[in-house]
Amino acid sequence: MKGLQDKVAIVTGGAASIGEAVTRALYGAGTKVVIAARSTDVGEALASDLGAGAVFQRTDLQRDEDIKALVGRALEEFGQIDFVVNVAALYDDDGMASSRQQWVDTFNTNVFGHALLVNEAQPYLAKSTGGAVVNFGSISAAIAQAGRWTYPVSKAAIHQLTRNMALDLAKDRVTVNTILAGITWSVPVAGLTENNRQIADEVVSNYQPLGRVVEAEEVADAVLFLCSDHARFITGAEIPVDGGYSALGPEATESCMVAMMRAVEESKVS
Repeated sequence: MKGLQDKVAIVTGGAASIGEAVTRALYGAGTKVVIAARSTDVGEALASDLGAGAVFQRTDLQRDEDIKALVGRALEEFGQIDFVVNVAALYDDDGMASSRQQWVDTFNTNVFGHALLVNEAQPYLAKSTGGAVVNFGSISAAIAQAGRWTYPVSKAAIHQLTRNMALDLAKDRVTVNTILAGITWSVPVAGLTENNRQIADEVVSNYQPLGRVVEAEEVADAVLFLCSDHARFITGAEIPVDGGYSALGPEATESCMVAMMRAVEESKVS
């Protein structure tokens, strides 16, 4: 895609799972990448694997000094910042029983940290010829999910934050958009299914009409598009990469009316 070569991106949560896919995709497109994550061993291993043009900066988004150091490292290494991709997320959710500290920690990482990072990077994004911010929202942000409170509420906040960011950064010609990844083959999903991709696809086919989990690389493709010159006039938008999850609605894959007619026919046979 046009406009990615020799640009510089910060990717939070960029060392593992979907974040790793985003880092690898940007790097493969010719973008220099600063990988921000808390896991030093994983982050350094990924930066070493990619080679020149990729560096790791240990970052805890709950610490202002880490955010400042992250932006400083990007400037020290590459002299500019063109993209900020906010993938990192804390999932510490006990639903109704979530403690005050769980709420604070979740919002500190998922919302406050990313807002402060964009603020810190804004002067440098404004100097870019194609600055872009890509926030990661969630399909969980717009629907009710039993037993989940802190995570979906924090992601709903990200969707509103994107709209506000898009308005305020428009004067700098910096675009800001939200990615909504569907149920993705990732570290959490692999863990839940004991690394059984077939089970994951079978279950998810009831929720994602395209019939399988999303690939992390497919989410990364959408990030590349939103950072590229092809998306220069898209801002404040929500881009779902969810196999139709967001469009499905409560009637799922079968119309309620059709289900009732089928039930009537089945009752006659029985």
